[in-house]
Amino acid sequence: MSAKLHIREARRQDSRELARVHIETWRHTYAGMVPNQYLASMTIDEQARSWRRWIDRKSKRESIQLVETRPAADAMEKSRIVGFGHAGPSRDRELPFSGEIYTLYVDIDWQGMGIGRQLLGRLFQALLEADMESAVIWVLASNPSRFFYEALGGERIAERRERFAGTLLEEVAYGWPDSSALRALTPDI
Repeated sequence: MSAKLHIREARRQDSRELARVHIETWRHTYAGMVPNQYLASMTIDEQARSWRRWIDRKSKRESIQLVETRPAADAMEKSRIVGFGHAGPSRDRELPFSGEIYTLYVDIDWQGMGIGRQLLGRLFQALLEADMESAVIWVLASNPSRFFYEALGGERIAERRERFAGTLLEEVAYGWPDSSALRALTPDI
C-alpha cells in the first residue's frame, strides 16, 4: 500500500463517498441479518442525500469523522474514503451514557488494519471535547464485528429488540462508562 491514511471531519462534498462505504459495508456485513430486499434497494444517490443532510444538520456536539487515503505524490491513484463514523449525544435516555457512537464503518478491503480503532479513538476524542464523558454503541447481536468493541474495552451493558425494514432485530449495547475509558483509546489526550 503506497497510501498514507488521514482522519478528518467530513464535509458536504464527501457525501457520495460516505454513501459508497455505507452501502458496501452494509451489504457485506448485514447480508442474512437484515432483509436482502432492503440491502439491494440502497442507492448511492439516496444515501448521499442522507449524508449531506446529516452533515448540514449536525449539532456542535456531533462529529462525523472520516479516514481517507493520501497517495504518495508520485502515485497515480486518487485519495479515497475508506472509513467513517458519526458520534454525538446519546439518544437513549434509559442508559447512563452521555455520548453515543451512531455509526462506524470501514471499507471491507481496509478492515483489519487498525482503521476502526483509530476512528473510534477520534470519535471518543470529539465526545470528550464536547463534554460527554461516557459512550455507548448499539450493534446487531448477530454481527461478528461486535467483538471489535469488546476487544477495545466496551462492556456489554444492554440488549433490545428493534423493528427495522419489517424485521425484528436483536441489538446489543456496548459502553465505555467514564472519561478514563474513552481516553484510553483517544489520540493526543
